[in-house]
Amino acid sequence: MRRRNAAVVQGAFHATPVFVAKAEGAVVEDVDGNSLIDFAGGIGCVNTGHRAPDVVDAVRRQLDRFLHTSFNVLPYESYVHLAERLNMLTPGRFAKKTLLVNSGAEAVENAIKIARCYTKRPAVLCFEDAFHGRTYMAMAVTSKTHPYKAGFEPFPGDVYRVPFAYCFRCSYKLEYPGCQMHCARHIEDAFKRVVAAESVAAVIVEPIMGEGGFITPPAEFYTILAEICHKHRILLIADEVQTGFGRAGAMFACDRFSFTPDMIVTAKSLSGGLPLAAVTGRAEIMDAPGVGGLGGTFSGNPVACEAALAVIDMIQRDNLAARANALGDRFRERAEQWQSRWELVGEVRGLGAMQALELVRSRETRQPADEETKQVSQYCYEHGLVTITAGSYGNVIRLLMPLVITDEQMDEGLDVLEAALAHVGERKGALAVQPA
Repeated sequence: MRRRNAAVVQGAFHATPVFVAKAEGAVVEDVDGNSLIDFAGGIGCVNTGHRAPDVVDAVRRQLDRFLHTSFNVLPYESYVHLAERLNMLTPGRFAKKTLLVNSGAEAVENAIKIARCYTKRPAVLCFEDAFHGRTYMAMAVTSKTHPYKAGFEPFPGDVYRVPFAYCFRCSYKLEYPGCQMHCARHIEDAFKRVVAAESVAAVIVEPIMGEGGFITPPAEFYTILAEICHKHRILLIADEVQTGFGRAGAMFACDRFSFTPDMIVTAKSLSGGLPLAAVTGRAEIMDAPGVGGLGGTFSGNPVACEAALAVIDMIQRDNLAARANALGDRFRERAEQWQSRWELVGEVRGLGAMQALELVRSRETRQPADEETKQVSQYCYEHGLVTITAGSYGNVIRLLMPLVITDEQMDEGLDVLEAALAHVGERKGALAVQPA
């Protein structure tokens, strides 16, 4: 750690002080020989597990052929093959095309470029509590200020933000379902008071918010949002960087909410731990930029492409989306008991294996328990479980375990998390559920 602090910028953060030596499946080993169960998954990048054998084999085969030519100079079949697979797998029964890039933020930037080019409109609508990346346009559509945006101003213009369907902390102080999805319908009001609908190129949304705290809206939110976008000829961009590839209990979270975006952004678990991302969308939209308008030196690296093809095969063959649902059920059975036991657990939410606990100091006030969340996370890694926090208030424990985790490993990890909640929740009487 002394070497890290002397050589590496402080802005490059890490959630634990644990330095990894090797990883396999859902278990990591640190440089001191300690084994830890991984509920973070490289921030959701290894749905198929650390060093999935099929992925490693695909990478090795490609290493024997070539490492890099740049698709912009000498194209290769794996880029085309992966684009074909993504065109087929992503939601929507229409002709599609795909652009491959290096990261989720880069994919977000390109999706907005394409939307503006196609619609000839400048504005983008996004949501409170959203996270879309750390490059400049991605920061502009990201909500959380610290640490992501503060000090980096100014950001690109023509970006407008409206409240999301965060039912636990409704911006309008309403309750679902009596609210009749006011947050979604309010977008029409924003077109009258904030930005003209005819100026909006796209709405970008995470089907389930990742860094925002795994906020999971009612499905009706997307029914209304899609209707509004269609009415005003606004493109709908789904950011599935964290929700995609089986995590939410389907290949893509859009499928769980039954809506079809015009473009879908993917990354993270697409390639099993290698840098790769994609924008997939309606063919006529994707072809709006002219030749040379899109691309990059390392975009669609051949090693990452081969890894991604192996990942997709593995997800389909092993039905990892169904496994995600089983893991989610296993978690919720335990988590709902924790919620009845400790007032600290304000809400349990998520879909599939994309599950979270929002921690509060009081159920009545819903005051965020940010310091207690840090204590839970620290207890976990000190007792052999890697977790990461999330949420605009830093008070959410999110689960991103590999979908190949065994039942025994899952239960052991949940035992540690339960012990952490007991350690923090029972240490302060105010955080325990009071008897009636």
